Amino acid sequence: MSDDSPGNVLFVVLDTVRKDRLGPYGYDGRTTPGLDAFAEEATVFDQAVAPAPWTLPVHASLFTGMYPHRHGADQENPYLEGATTLAETLSAAGYRTACYSSNAWITPYTHLTDGFDDQDNFFEVMPGDLLSGPLAKAWKAMNDNEALRTVADKLVSLGNVAHEYLASGEGADSKTPAVIDRTKSFIDDSESADDDWFAFINLMDAHLPYHPPKEYVEEFAPGVDSTEVCQNSKEYNAGARDIDDDEWDAIRGLYDAEIAHIDDQLTRLFDWLKETDRWDDTAVVVCADHGELHGEHDLYGHEFCLYDQLINVPLLVKHPELDADRREDTVELLDTYHTVLDTLGVEGGTPASDDEEAVALDRTRSLLSADYREFAGVDDADRDPGQRASSDGDFGFVEYSRPVVELKQLEEKAASAGIELPEDSRFYSRMRAARSTDAKYVRIDRVPDEAFRLDADPNEDRNLASTVGTDGADDRIAEAEARLGEFEAAAGGAWTDAAAGEVTDDSLEEMDDEATERLRDLGYVE
Repeated sequence: MSDDSPGNVLFVVLDTVRKDRLGPYGYDGRTTPGLDAFAEEATVFDQAVAPAPWTLPVHASLFTGMYPHRHGADQENPYLEGATTLAETLSAAGYRTACYSSNAWITPYTHLTDGFDDQDNFFEVMPGDLLSGPLAKAWKAMNDNEALRTVADKLVSLGNVAHEYLASGEGADSKTPAVIDRTKSFIDDSESADDDWFAFINLMDAHLPYHPPKEYVEEFAPGVDSTEVCQNSKEYNAGARDIDDDEWDAIRGLYDAEIAHIDDQLTRLFDWLKETDRWDDTAVVVCADHGELHGEHDLYGHEFCLYDQLINVPLLVKHPELDADRREDTVELLDTYHTVLDTLGVEGGTPASDDEEAVALDRTRSLLSADYREFAGVDDADRDPGQRASSDGDFGFVEYSRPVVELKQLEEKAASAGIELPEDSRFYSRMRAARSTDAKYVRIDRVPDEAFRLDADPNEDRNLASTVGTDGADDRIAEAEARLGEFEAAAGGAWTDAAAGEVTDDSLEEMDDEATERLRDLGYVE
């Protein structure tokens, strides 16, 4: 950290926003005039790689500096344990910290909000205060008990259905303005107490279902009724629902409208920071946790694959030590953890409790460092799997464990349409990928691997994985496969055995009376 490093950090996640719908990445749909202006004073990263294609593991990585296999937070273990969070580290160093979102995974019950001095979750069905205390303990007990784990899956599945219903139509009510207002109040309170601060916000509008405010629909999706288009990705992915070109256009129009609303609200926050003379002393990180598929590769949503529409995410950073420019080198979202520590002059690495692990600042992973991603200089004993597998920093790595909640919903939609999903399909697969700016290799445990020359085939239409080991092998594809193998070895081994265990409701009868009553109070059982 230099003497002129900002004293505060604002970290913004645009949930489920793919970069090709944003002006700074060449989109001409007029969705993001605010981000367009922000990009003029920020570094725009073209090749940022997310560590996973969905919210929970990505945020756990942002908050711990760990790859998903290390922090272990996924749908089969939906809470972060044994790791000291960024917020805990910053709070211990004297910074005031806050987290505001409307994403159901960023709550006390997942432990992602551990360490934040203030937090609120504006999720419409299961708010943050509900998912703390006794209910959080009940949730954890259900997930720790194999017989009751499926009950927890049912809870989330039904919660998602309820969210889709309550967030639809005339009842739609974006929580983003409330998130912005709460953030402003937190900043005011912090500076009144003469404290520097770290504020993390997740803006959820662009996540399914898409029901943007009316004025944005009129501009970006005129004539579209959001209640009439397919808003359930599982119906489409299961084969229970077709979507034609006109409907895809309507869906994309609604998606653009949601992004435009986010942009307006984020601009409101940025303008306020400028008007109150806080802008220059605030480092700002804006990224997406993952993207979204709208029919590409015959998929809808952000499950069951590691295509670039999901894992090559937008990342823009405003910091006085970074040039207002574009960069085309490989960057991992994991590196923002170290960038925040570096900005605020905090070394980290001290566990909040004896049974936890804490990642210390590594300047080869800080965007501010002259040694950024020069991993060959890191002591062998200190290298993480990504550093071991890519000593030149050229590759980023992605991990995707089996998504049991989405899988359960997918099975339900397929069954209702009389469709049987093949077990040897991408829906039941775990995946890992190594991605550079020009090549990607994806290892998949139930179906053939995938590999693409991203420079020549950015849409990932030509799978070259079968060429590895042959006379016609592409050198960069072979390099990506080799780097992935090194990452897998450092991470404890490749996922070569297909994950087992189905998600059912058979264990409902084995619930104890207390758990049954809690589910009944929430309306999930009768």
